[in-house]
Amino acid sequence: MQDAVIFDPTIVDDDTRQQRAEVSEASSPLAALDAKQRREFNKLQKRLRRQVGNAIIDYGMIHEGDRVMVCLSGGKDSYTLLEILRNLQRNAPVNFSLVAVNLDQKQPGFPEHVLPEYLDGIGVEYYILERDTYSVVKEKTPEGKTTCALCSRLRRGSLYGFAEEIGATKVALGHHREDILETLFLNMFYGGSLKAMPPKLLSDDGKNIVIRPLAYCREADIAEFARLMDFPIIPCNLCGSQPNLQRQVVKEMLAEWERKHPGRIETMFKAVTNVAPSQLADRELFDFAGLEAKQARMQERRIDALNVSNDS
Repeated sequence: MQDAVIFDPTIVDDDTRQQRAEVSEASSPLAALDAKQRREFNKLQKRLRRQVGNAIIDYGMIHEGDRVMVCLSGGKDSYTLLEILRNLQRNAPVNFSLVAVNLDQKQPGFPEHVLPEYLDGIGVEYYILERDTYSVVKEKTPEGKTTCALCSRLRRGSLYGFAEEIGATKVALGHHREDILETLFLNMFYGGSLKAMPPKLLSDDGKNIVIRPLAYCREADIAEFARLMDFPIIPCNLCGSQPNLQRQVVKEMLAEWERKHPGRIETMFKAVTNVAPSQLADRELFDFAGLEAKQARMQERRIDALNVSNDS
């Protein structure tokens, strides 16, 4: 399949852009909200903006001149990511550009018209990248096994490679706070490792920097924002409908904990950002074998300090 540039906003004149903006505002689902609902929406939008802005600052995600490739799947998370980044872009202290990229994996019944129509309407530069990863996943995955791992690897490989082709300096993914915690527990329960999804990541080959600006955002807030914005959601029929997803089991576990102990999700996420290597057991992260030598050095300094005190 050939990669195709579907829309580039730089070739649209100002009058056309203004007309599209007026039509978009008039037809927006937000126009139907009453005053109270509008206030609640504004609070939600400001919260998401603040959290995304803080994540960008805390992890140095976006810098002057960056070309940020937003991976748009058609789900609530990626729509929200694109919209919040567009919102922040208007008042950001640095100049950066956005380009949306959707990977059309050739799933049967995929509504190919939805994303181009939406992106044309909001005037964002975008690409539709066509790769038949669906056939590969179905062929390689044994009956009854989940497709997520292979699908994810193929999707990442296609998107990372395309980011280089279009000169993107950052690849933005729509993973949120709960995604990060779910991955933490999945790796603990099934992978025997203590790792999650970092807010900022250098790819294994060193060619791409991946960012997750929604890292501080609650999934419930994203879902409500997507509902109010009336994004044209495209469900994933390849993996989302699988009954034996381990991630779904972990998601339900975390949701149950949060229902019984409100605030637990927030506390657990804080723990991910507050790691004490000396209190774990990874010999690569902490020099356990060298503790005796460290103790000896500390004792030497203590003796020196005592001698100085006695001499005086």
